[in-house]
Amino acid sequence: QVQLVESGGGLVRPGGSLRLSCAVSGITYQSHVMNWYRQAPGQQRELVATMTYLSTNYSDSVTGRFSISGNVAKNTVYLQMFSLQPEDTAVYYCNLHQTWPSEADYWGQGTQVTVSS
Repeated sequence: QVQLVESGGGLVRPGGSLRLSCAVSGITYQSHVMNWYRQAPGQQRELVATMTYLSTNYSDSVTGRFSISGNVAKNTVYLQMFSLQPEDTAVYYCNLHQTWPSEADYWGQGTQVTVSS
């Protein structure tokens, strides 16, 4: 059973930084993509960062400010966020998109990030 547990959210002032963590357990196969999504109140869930074994990609809204990375030994994925702005306020979700042997999506419970002075 794949499980994802996020941590690291909180309240931060504009211009501040936070690092979110996503602890992953129960992976049997290594064919998957790790994603971070966010959802602000009244908005659709937005994909902000993706990591495969070969590359990382970011949405235009976070490029240059956010960085996704992973620690294989700890089975943990991180989202380092710099220069946070009020529009970054959202619940952030870690997602594992399994590509083999079948497609499947696994989600964490979400962690709240609030950017406010």
